[in-house]
Amino acid sequence: MMTMSSVAATCNIIIITDPTGEDPNGAAAGSMSFAENMFQSTFLMSKDNHFAVLSGGTGSSDVRLDSIVAAVANLENNASAASAASIASSYDGARLVVGGPFMGAAIGGSFDAYVITVNGNDSDITVTPYSSGVATLQPGQKGAIIHLRNTNGNPMYGTADYVRKETAMNIGKMIRDGYPATTILSEAMGEVARDSGEKYGGGGVNLVSGISTSDMFTPTEMNSTGYPMDEAYSKVCDDCGWGVGYPAAEAYDKCPVCGGDLKIVYAYEALGNAITVRPDSVSVSVYGSGKSGVASTTREIVQASVNKYGYDASSIAGSINKGINNGLLMGVDYVEPKDINVKQDSKAVGVYYTALPGDRSSPSWDLPVDENILNILGSIQTAVGIVLILLVIFRSRLLKSFQNR
Repeated sequence: MMTMSSVAATCNIIIITDPTGEDPNGAAAGSMSFAENMFQSTFLMSKDNHFAVLSGGTGSSDVRLDSIVAAVANLENNASAASAASIASSYDGARLVVGGPFMGAAIGGSFDAYVITVNGNDSDITVTPYSSGVATLQPGQKGAIIHLRNTNGNPMYGTADYVRKETAMNIGKMIRDGYPATTILSEAMGEVARDSGEKYGGGGVNLVSGISTSDMFTPTEMNSTGYPMDEAYSKVCDDCGWGVGYPAAEAYDKCPVCGGDLKIVYAYEALGNAITVRPDSVSVSVYGSGKSGVASTTREIVQASVNKYGYDASSIAGSINKGINNGLLMGVDYVEPKDINVKQDSKAVGVYYTALPGDRSSPSWDLPVDENILNILGSIQTAVGIVLILLVIFRSRLLKSFQNR
């Protein structure tokens, strides 16, 4: 039997730059750790109620799950962020970071954190340390909470205290200077990853717009680490917006869509790009395939196609099919314009795939010969090949038998 080691997110950050909720990028949260299995301990987000619950601590995964469920139930009954976060103290070793643009934020349980507040009138920055109990960023207040500890075994163990303070101060400066929460979260996670080694995703969420990095950075296999937030994540074309992730990105020096130069994007930057709403942002939904990488690659291709050709279903379908031909997309069949649902007013595109049967990775060739005939020929070829192998194996015996006769 295979066992799964328990994990806790050692870095939890929540940032609120617009307590009114009017800025679509005005509140964000994220988490990461040096530990394995970061899909166990990342975040839970309510799109309808605009709050997140980030978990961590030294307790078991069952303990964290119980505390999260209790906190969510509390929040659904209109409890305050502080009340929901305080639930962590009832569970051994648990930590909860709770908050949203309208409710403020709070951290409870076992933690070492800073609460950052920025006064809207004179832009004064206050950075206050807290350890255990409950620490609160009041509703209506611009600010943030950052928790950071080092994981045992991290080669950079012992850096957390310094990095926690420095990152908190930099978060405060960026809030004061008017940066949106999603950008600040991205930069803060990059700083923590580089300077403390607590660098594996995890991920982030936009609490106003309800956008998440989902499984962009979480581990793909049990008992493995997530994606390092301080390492190169993808290459992106500045001209048309097309991009491709690593390791496939190593094969590209130029954009296959428009021939433009490619720029390296680091994981923490990709996090910011994924959860930040921009005028040219496109919301892409992918249906019909759960194969790894299909959704994220489709989003990149659709974004590039919309930037270059606009919200045209035929052009989007053509770009996707070109991606299938180039080997960027695997495990799905070609799409037609009818498979593309375009809603230009809401800047949304839905892509409906038909998954390929079995283990096939690419669609069948469009040949004038019927596919069944090719399968029959393949079977015949295989049979002939087996006969030839047998003849080679018994060649000496057959020759000797012939000579004896």
